[in-house]
Amino acid sequence: MGRIQTVLGSISPDELGITYSHDHLLWCPPPPYAAQDPDLRLDSIDVAVQELSTFKAAGGQAFVEMSTPDVNRDPEGLREISKKSGVHVIAVTGHHKDKFSRHMVSDQTVSELVDTMVGDLTEGMDDTDICAGVLKAATSENCMTDTEQKVFEAVAEAHLATGAPVSTHTDAGTYALEQIEALREGGVDSSHIVIGHLDRNLDWELHSAIADTGVFMGFDQISKEKYAPDIERINFIRRLIETGHGDQILLSGDWARKSYWPSYGFGNGPGLTYILWRFVPWMLEEGISVENVEQIMIHNPARAFSWKG
Repeated sequence: MGRIQTVLGSISPDELGITYSHDHLLWCPPPPYAAQDPDLRLDSIDVAVQELSTFKAAGGQAFVEMSTPDVNRDPEGLREISKKSGVHVIAVTGHHKDKFSRHMVSDQTVSELVDTMVGDLTEGMDDTDICAGVLKAATSENCMTDTEQKVFEAVAEAHLATGAPVSTHTDAGTYALEQIEALREGGVDSSHIVIGHLDRNLDWELHSAIADTGVFMGFDQISKEKYAPDIERINFIRRLIETGHGDQILLSGDWARKSYWPSYGFGNGPGLTYILWRFVPWMLEEGISVENVEQIMIHNPARAFSWKG
């Protein structure tokens, strides 16, 4: 395995530790969406430090922060949060789905997008010396728009130029196989691809087909029972382990609303401790071994977020 790039510099994969693989610390959607849903943002460095400190107290060591420039990525803020909390933070370059990114992407060429992404990865993001560690691409529900196609092409080229891993957003868990096909056609090996939000679409035939491609599979909506009960997530995870795909699973919560974080106010939840203090013990109660949990929380992220070469 190669290096892992955090906002504080490069580390070796064995330094990463227990990792949430798709989440947010600081972000805000662009207009008009910001005004439409005031809860849909995280905008306090102090609160993020507090919440990430509870994550560390629960045993967490690393956090992949998936906010792109089109949703107000904040490299300086992420560096401050990482320093104060003592948690490794990996930032991303690339773009979110068309809804959020069209205003930034539509007038750019693929080559211009590639140049920006490579610069973010090798020189620093947004006029800082803070480097991104992951490439992000996204699709809309059940489709890939022309804008999103352009981003996928650019992400593949930036991966080939740098070796940085690729992590995606699928809308409601849809269009995953098409994402994989697009990235592989662009030259990205499955071992460097993370497909996000698959637990929004708990269809076993689909999951089995995705698993067979060899990509990493993001179960990153944990605790969001409005989409599916957590016991169903656990059952799918156990089934993937039983069919030989335990080394492809990643966990996170994608808790991008203030109301998901207790640190934003009493009565909020579930917070960044939920997976480690509730979901992991539940997995163990359901017969998933400690070794499998360590594989999913420690060893899989170390491989998934290592740069090629």
